[in-house]
Amino acid sequence: MSYLKSTPNRDGFFGEYGGAMLPPPLEPHFKEICEAYDRISKSADFIAELRQIRKHFQGRPTPISYLKNLSDMCGGAQIYAKREDLNHTGAHKLNHCMGEGLLAKFMGKTKLMAETGAGQHGVALATAAAYFGLECEIHMGEIDIAKEAPNVTRMKLLGATVVPVGFGGRSLKEAVDSAFGSYIEQADTALFAIGSVVGPHPFPLIVRDFQHIVGVEAREQFFDMTGDLPDMVAACVGGGSNAMGLFSGFIDDESVSLYGVEAMGTSSKLGEHAATITFGEDGDIHGFRTMVLKDENGDPAPVHTVASGLDYPGVGPEHAHLYRTGKANYTSANDKEALDAFYKLSRHEGIIPALESAHAVAFAMREAPKNPGKSILINLSGRGDKDIDYVTETFGFGDDQ
Repeated sequence: MSYLKSTPNRDGFFGEYGGAMLPPPLEPHFKEICEAYDRISKSADFIAELRQIRKHFQGRPTPISYLKNLSDMCGGAQIYAKREDLNHTGAHKLNHCMGEGLLAKFMGKTKLMAETGAGQHGVALATAAAYFGLECEIHMGEIDIAKEAPNVTRMKLLGATVVPVGFGGRSLKEAVDSAFGSYIEQADTALFAIGSVVGPHPFPLIVRDFQHIVGVEAREQFFDMTGDLPDMVAACVGGGSNAMGLFSGFIDDESVSLYGVEAMGTSSKLGEHAATITFGEDGDIHGFRTMVLKDENGDPAPVHTVASGLDYPGVGPEHAHLYRTGKANYTSANDKEALDAFYKLSRHEGIIPALESAHAVAFAMREAPKNPGKSILINLSGRGDKDIDYVTETFGFGDDQ
């Protein structure tokens, strides 16, 4: 049996990681979500409607671009990008948000609610809510609201209520805490549409399934372009949804090496990075078991990265499993490398990447010279419209300007 068919198990475990550790009031609601998803995920009507949405609303399939100028500049491997920045709303997030919106309608819910870091999931969920005629509530840390102002504006224009989160680190972890607290009071009428391959079962499975389209398209497109599969496939990892989407298309191909790129921030000191697999240990967070960055008390540690969407002290349980079993490799890029990649991709390819995606670009730029004759496919998971004000006001226009 293929990896995707056999993993996770019926209890939502990817090896040692995953599961659902829920407060008793939420247990029946998550059981209802599991049962509803089991039914509709095999429904021809649901699949047909999702395909129609992807083609005629989202604009899928998104293309693969050969980054010739960047490849020539770096030397060595040839670099390609799966262009999720060209998906409607500017990132991969809409792939699972439209699916979660369909699920909510099937379940008779009237509201979608979630957390967001960089705001891409919030924008995508607000878009899905508008499309399906549902209410929308998005919880977002105050730090991220300040950094990602364009996405906050988009969410409000799309009709969402944006709830600022001002406690703790005022970033993604606290936004999740806040959203879960609000959801407990509204679970009868709302669906908590988790924004990555994290959270209690079944969400790591649901989000991976909806993101699988990225890997399916990329595998077929890359082979059509080159007559072969890529040697290396890479994507940034915070929670890890864009990475699992791309990885899932190649996970049974032994000739393809998978690389998750975490955020090293400004240093390896605890609190100055978000490299969970690189420095974390086994633990529980937000209702599931995974790898977690912990402080001296064993609690989730504060994190830092220039990219708000990677600003999380945990990681999707499937990534922890892939790391422990050796099916995927995990490395990191720091803020400086990500910013350099942001500027270089903009200047030399005419593509302004999201700061999150720039971590994968940085990986490709670093690894290409070491791998002559090889090919690297990255997931360009989002576009950088949301980041341009923050980057230029904080760091300027790059060394080339």
